[in-house]
Amino acid sequence: MLVEHDAPLAPLTTLRLGGPARRLVTATTDEEIVETVRAADAAGEPLLVIGGGSNLVIGDAGFDGTVLRIATRGFALDGTLLELAAGEVWADAVARTVDEGLAGIEFLAGIPGSAGATPVQNVGAYGQEVAETITEVVAYDRVRYETVTLTGADCAFSYRHSRFKADPERHVVLRVRFRLTDAGGQSSPIKYAEVARTLGVEANRSVDLRTAHDTVLKLRAGKGMVLDPEDHDTWSAGSFFTNPILTDTQYRAFQDRLGEVTAPAFPAGDGRTKTSAAWLIDHAGFGKGHGSGPATLSTKHTLALTNRGAATTEDLLALAREVRDGVRAAFGVELVNEPVMVGVAL
Repeated sequence: MLVEHDAPLAPLTTLRLGGPARRLVTATTDEEIVETVRAADAAGEPLLVIGGGSNLVIGDAGFDGTVLRIATRGFALDGTLLELAAGEVWADAVARTVDEGLAGIEFLAGIPGSAGATPVQNVGAYGQEVAETITEVVAYDRVRYETVTLTGADCAFSYRHSRFKADPERHVVLRVRFRLTDAGGQSSPIKYAEVARTLGVEANRSVDLRTAHDTVLKLRAGKGMVLDPEDHDTWSAGSFFTNPILTDTQYRAFQDRLGEVTAPAFPAGDGRTKTSAAWLIDHAGFGKGHGSGPATLSTKHTLALTNRGAATTEDLLALAREVRDGVRAAFGVELVNEPVMVGVAL
């Protein structure tokens, strides 16, 4: 277990933003994680848990407490059952499951971050989300002071949400278990229109597993969503805003604002409709590359807010507020940030 003081946090995030931690602990075993959490809680010390740092916006003042960096490793496969340590690099783990000929998370290729973060955000992309395959999450419960195992149903998954995100002070994820599918080298049925179109197949068809993985990886890279230290379009937290889910009343008001214009719309259950945050941003006047300062929209994707190399967190937040307020003024729809805010707020 490595302990550092006044340690920079920016290098631990994909945005490369944020001030220092008063104390940074890097844990490489579950026991070290639990020991660090218990010690911080017993001392009444603020605690921030970091995995891959891909979904964090940390304030310029840093974090006045203990930052726990989870660096555990573990990839265990038993038939179609997969267990990942929380610190496993997610993109690498997905690639390994494809190497093993197992479907279930192949459309989540190239997503930065660690395995332990996937149930927190119910990570999803291209028509697939981890809620579909997670069977159990092993976590340390900071209220019960013990390690617990939560079933997939216990996790209360919904769109980019879970019980872990709803109550972030309660659990620290240690391990995540998945049930994958051996489909004879074929992918899961394709649900996302862009993927089907790129592959030249109809929706709900399956294709070669490796082809599906590599196609998604190429699509993500084309949008600046695969990490590349030399490409500032990837110095981001991925999609900064979630796709809005509107009630029937909200959707009717939105349609009234649109007039003759047609916006993307998808059923979201319970009479609600999901629309596209990227479409809203673009049609509110914020195109790719918008911004003249050190933080701009990605030149490849309007949903990514990027650090062009010399930005501060406040620069990024100023841009986020400009986009959020502009969309609200144009369409009456409130965009909600997807990354976790630490010491700051929109």
